[in-house]
Amino acid sequence: MNIKKGDTVQIVAGKDRGKRGEVLKVLPKANRVVVQGLNKRKKHQRAMPNAQGGRQMAPEILIFDAPVDLSNVMLVCPKCGELTRVGYEREAGQSKRLCRKCETVMDA
Repeated sequence: MNIKKGDTVQIVAGKDRGKRGEVLKVLPKANRVVVQGLNKRKKHQRAMPNAQGGRQMAPEILIFDAPVDLSNVMLVCPKCGELTRVGYEREAGQSKRLCRKCETVMDA
């Protein structure tokens, strides 16, 4: 996967097109990423019985960031700030990610 946790990405397709955010979680098996503040979803949670007093708690509506398909996001270069593809360079047995536009190393 070209994108890692902590990278800044921009949504290129869908309802949040053009918005940027930080990657919170990468799901490689599902080929998806969770981006902070984007692709919001609501989940209605059932009211749970309360043991003390015998009263039920009110139903709760949870708002969370849902995963986005990897094909709908593009990496933003930390130096030039442009959308870019990722290149790789092997140096001393380690591979480093490169910005294809400004040729800077993205990994610290």
